[in-house]
Amino acid sequence: MKTKLIIYSLGIALVTINATCAQSPSPSGASNTGPVTLFSNVRIFDGKSDKLSAPSNVLVRGNVIENISDKPIPTDRRVDTTLIDGGGRTLMPGLIDAHWHAMLATTPLNELMTIDDGYLNLLAGREAENTLMRGFTTIRDLGGPVFGLKRAIDEGVVVGPRIYPSGAMITITGGHGDFRKPYELPRTLGVPATRTEEMGGSMIADSPDEVRVRAREQLMLGASQIKLTAGGGVASPHSPLDVSTFTEPELRAAVEAADNWGTYVTVHAYTPKAIRRSIDAGVKCIEHGHLMDEATAKLMADKKIWLSTQPFPPELADAFPPGSSERAKFAEVLQGMDNTYRLAKEYSLKTAFGTDILFSPALAPRQGELLTSLTRWYTPAKVLAMATSVNAELLALSGLRNPYPGKLGTIQEGALADLLLVDGDPLTNIKLLEDPKKNFVVIMKDGKIYKNTLSK
Repeated sequence: MKTKLIIYSLGIALVTINATCAQSPSPSGASNTGPVTLFSNVRIFDGKSDKLSAPSNVLVRGNVIENISDKPIPTDRRVDTTLIDGGGRTLMPGLIDAHWHAMLATTPLNELMTIDDGYLNLLAGREAENTLMRGFTTIRDLGGPVFGLKRAIDEGVVVGPRIYPSGAMITITGGHGDFRKPYELPRTLGVPATRTEEMGGSMIADSPDEVRVRAREQLMLGASQIKLTAGGGVASPHSPLDVSTFTEPELRAAVEAADNWGTYVTVHAYTPKAIRRSIDAGVKCIEHGHLMDEATAKLMADKKIWLSTQPFPPELADAFPPGSSERAKFAEVLQGMDNTYRLAKEYSLKTAFGTDILFSPALAPRQGELLTSLTRWYTPAKVLAMATSVNAELLALSGLRNPYPGKLGTIQEGALADLLLVDGDPLTNIKLLEDPKKNFVVIMKDGKIYKNTLSK
């Protein structure tokens, strides 16, 4: 009887705790209480329009845009009220990178295979702050042990962008993401994990059951979407570009696992075969697609499949040794890039912007420059919309697994307050984004100001 009473008491305690938690606002959700920031005399790029607004005023309360008006907005002038005179500058949504690797962007590949995990996290924390200071207030992480970094950012331990994590990308034996050496074969189920699996960079799965387990593990850890490598890749030594990796039943196992959690699967795929097989399995987003053909583009348009592709710079080849197979594969991908963007425009594909910078301390600071390079195919207004409101639509596919419920990528009443104040008009001079240190005079994420050079 005593045992039963203890259990009963614990049950009451748990119910009480859960009820209390349910009444508390989510730290990642929208809140209309808290400090107030008033931007006055700004011209607004709202994330969608091809022109700036007339001079306007924007009131942020807590982490939400509460009021937008071309008339003066009164405030109660509390101690926690910040007034920012925009002086006619442009207020725009924070930028979103839909294909980023927060843990892997700046550390060379040869170091990643032996680096101490604690040191890697410190490096990633520093780069996270750099990412935010480049104006990227949100990133969708497409592979890496990023859950701890995300938590540290969300709790204010370190400074960085919002992170939509995939966790470890799921691959097959010999697929993109399998960095094992020949002496590590054959693989035996139940033996200690490989280095990349230990660090949470990638997970190897060679059957529908294994795929299902690996997908569920990432969802349990907090993944907002699941990432699989459905075809060969550039950076992996054993993975030719023409190879289609997962079978359709394997892909479908991941799709079913993600769907059960109310979210989706995105896949790394370059070739028509890999893309088509993924679509047949129910995948909703294709990463890269640089070797796609016209029939595949038409299929993607008919099925309303997202294309998350990247304007790779030629200098990315420097991440790989001269004469290596990786360098040769990158040259093939680069050659197909122009055709991919042509097809994306011709078939009006839902196209997201990302950078996919890996292992390169030289390229990561040029994140904004890669965005502006899209003007090779799109107008500045389309480019800016792609990196704000369009990318936000892709993030919303996470459904109830969305770690930041609320409206992102736009300036409208009720939206989350991720804002950049730009010294100039990026619609007429998009290259302003290439020098964020100079041209982003205010950077706000979630209603908090992380940079304000106007206050000096």
